[in-house]
Amino acid sequence: MKAPRYAREAELTALAKKCREAAGKTKAEAAREMGVKEPSLYHAEESPEKSFTKLRSRMIEAYSGLKVSGPYFRLEEK
Repeated sequence: MKAPRYAREAELTALAKKCREAAGKTKAEAAREMGVKEPSLYHAEESPEKSFTKLRSRMIEAYSGLKVSGPYFRLEEK
């Protein structure tokens, strides 16, 4: 079993696009499969500053062998 990889939220943007393209899906096909409109898919892939984390995670899980969980924030007493 491989050790888990960690990615920042912004890195999911490029990874979602890479996974969709590797799966041979067009933006229109992926939007239909994800149940969203094409502009939402566009923003999920091209706008890391916009909050489309759930859609990005769904895309990565659907088009790759990866499972996405997180984000992780560690809180502890001062």
